[in-house]
Amino acid sequence: MSERPRLTVLSGPSGVGKSTVVAHMRKQFPEVWLSVSATTRHPRPGERDGVQYHFVDHEQFDKLVANGELLEWAVFAGNRYGTPRQAVLDKLDKGEPVLLEIDLQGARQVKESMPEAQLVFLAPPSWEELVRRLTGRGTESQDVIDERLAAAKVELAAEAEFDTTLVNTSVEQVAAELLALLGVA
Repeated sequence: MSERPRLTVLSGPSGVGKSTVVAHMRKQFPEVWLSVSATTRHPRPGERDGVQYHFVDHEQFDKLVANGELLEWAVFAGNRYGTPRQAVLDKLDKGEPVLLEIDLQGARQVKESMPEAQLVFLAPPSWEELVRRLTGRGTESQDVIDERLAAAKVELAAEAEFDTTLVNTSVEQVAAELLALLGVA
């Protein structure tokens, strides 16, 4: 019998390409389970409840926190995000690899409550490339972009807290490396 898979946490600065890498990886290996976070943020165009996020109001989020139902949670750009605990534990107990795509604050909380978790830092090829990606989205105001850039500097400085760093120069390459770390490929 193989050992229980470790929870793998993918984190890195906003705009580094976490969602793109995960989407590419899951096209190849849909059996990798990605936890769907709860958020108080409003859906972006094309996002559906229960797919990209569980969209909840502030009162619902407060209840999740109060009841200890979140493995981790954080405030980012004025919205709260959190990982439902039970779904993660259920998948791990079944022997399925679990991937969390969360921010630095959340990664630190997971490491505290589940020290066996594997923390993977996704780094940009350069600061200039990260700035280009964040400003090129066209979905956020300049204030939000400035806040994300300030947060990115802090997040980049925390790279040493992670078990592994992957540099996102190629989505295909990083997805393959992440699959190998998950023990799937």
